Amino acid sequence: MDRIILHIKQVIEYLLMFSLLMMVLINFVDVSGRHLFNRPIFGIQDLTEHLMALVVFCGLPLVTMAGTHLTVDLFDKLTQSPRMQWWKHVIHGLMVVILCLIAWTFIQSALEAHSIADVSTELRLPRAPLYLLMAGSAILSALGLLYMNYTPNAKATADLPSASGGEL
Repeated sequence: MDRIILHIKQVIEYLLMFSLLMMVLINFVDVSGRHLFNRPIFGIQDLTEHLMALVVFCGLPLVTMAGTHLTVDLFDKLTQSPRMQWWKHVIHGLMVVILCLIAWTFIQSALEAHSIADVSTELRLPRAPLYLLMAGSAILSALGLLYMNYTPNAKATADLPSASGGEL
């Protein structure tokens, strides 16, 4: 099971790195072309929009499994006490429910986009596959959250950094 999780994590990381690299390259070429030759890349907004969605939703399962979501530590002294451990389970349950609702919303959007053949403005890129990727990312995040918090020794075997989250 741990091998499968590590493999999925690695695939997501490579897709994330590729998306970031492509965003940097196309924006560099676009800015260079615009300023040096007065020729911007046609459809750069569509490409950037799709790549940004890939970056955000590829990062979601990685951040969720690593436990590095932004957190507010205002009540940490209260919620970290042994008698308040139930609160952690409530929060994780709510996070799973919210991630599943996000996935359901994107599945509905993908079905609707497919039925009306929704495409991007300039390049005519279909939106349904992107919405399905977003839904899959939310589902993977929910499953990863359950795995990391309710499987014994999951943090040690998943090769993920243990963190309490970004603190505000």
